Amino acid sequence: MHERDNVAIVANDGGLLAGTVLADALTLRERVPQAHKVALVDIAAGEPVLRYNVTIGHALRDIAAGSWVHERLLQMPAARTLDERTSVTSENITVAPARTSRSVAKPTAGFAVTPENASLPPHCTPTTRSDAGQVSRRRAFSRSRCGVAIDAPDAIVPIRTLRNISLNPNFGGEVMVVSLGCEKLQPERLLPPGTIAIEDRRGDGTEGVDVVRLQDDEHVGFMSMVDSIMAQATLHLARLDARRRETCPASDLVVGVQCGGSD
Repeated sequence: MHERDNVAIVANDGGLLAGTVLADALTLRERVPQAHKVALVDIAAGEPVLRYNVTIGHALRDIAAGSWVHERLLQMPAARTLDERTSVTSENITVAPARTSRSVAKPTAGFAVTPENASLPPHCTPTTRSDAGQVSRRRAFSRSRCGVAIDAPDAIVPIRTLRNISLNPNFGGEVMVVSLGCEKLQPERLLPPGTIAIEDRRGDGTEGVDVVRLQDDEHVGFMSMVDSIMAQATLHLARLDARRRETCPASDLVVGVQCGGSD
């Protein structure tokens, strides 16, 4: 929390009840749900509501200290356009060079903090891969829908997103595609040649992305599909297990956040 903030987040499980006295002797005037905001001081109508010293809205009416602050009490700011947003790059952030992290080196895509074996399914059958996931440690699952309009004008956005997820350093290039076989977004279109710069993905001397197609003739029955996924996952896990952590500058790490406020 910034020293200029006039609201704070309630972190207690289940929230806090009216009459609760906070550490700074502030008494809650009403129940404040978990992860919601409470006014730290009196906020007059029209004044900005500050969180991390950023205006998240303006009070529509007077808000007394200890009150629950929610959207119905705020005039929300207009969302910025993409052109108005600032991208964070290595050129506009500064990290103390003395800070280090114990990470797994992945020279082509940065450093990994939590190495994962990634299964990237471009289709709509979650049962098979979730069963495989229950017995396969280090897994990450992302998906699109079978009927996605892949030739629509903006379809490149979700396709590009799935593709970029597969390039995350935590996956270390150990990505396998679980394909139903009949989906519109075929593996070759999701990850075209050259997308992942690792050869011999299947351990059989061939190059390219490791793809398991569930509708192949070799798969007879549900467990055959699961066994095929697990057989390929084992190859990826073996390569991941061979990696060792090393010290790297913290400035080489790329950190993603789920929510800019809470994270």
